[in-house]
Amino acid sequence: MPEEDLVELRFRLYDGSDIGPICYSSSSTVAMLKERIISEWPRDKKIIPKLANDVKLISAGKILDNSKTISQCRPSFGELPGGVITMHVVVQPSSAKSKTEKNVDELPKKTACSCSIL
Repeated sequence: MPEEDLVELRFRLYDGSDIGPICYSSSSTVAMLKERIISEWPRDKKIIPKLANDVKLISAGKILDNSKTISQCRPSFGELPGGVITMHVVVQPSSAKSKTEKNVDELPKKTACSCSIL
């Protein structure tokens, strides 16, 4: 594999610790990166992702799509010759997602405005 096809990535976790840096092929998908993150996740952390869907990767302020390859995301990585690219990892377990979503029927319904303008 030619060296220019490799990208060196570091993953910054929620507490400021890192996984990596590790070299990846530019043809690796974001989903593959997420699987690697899950397999190397420190077990002493409070929050541990179980599935790739529990993890979001953010680079240059953009959430990366699972189906994209590193080379397709490269414009958002920028051009860093020989540099390590740091991606931020956000964990939102599936159970937490379902707890934060409210059913429209459960929301209280207001019948009148309680504001007063003096």
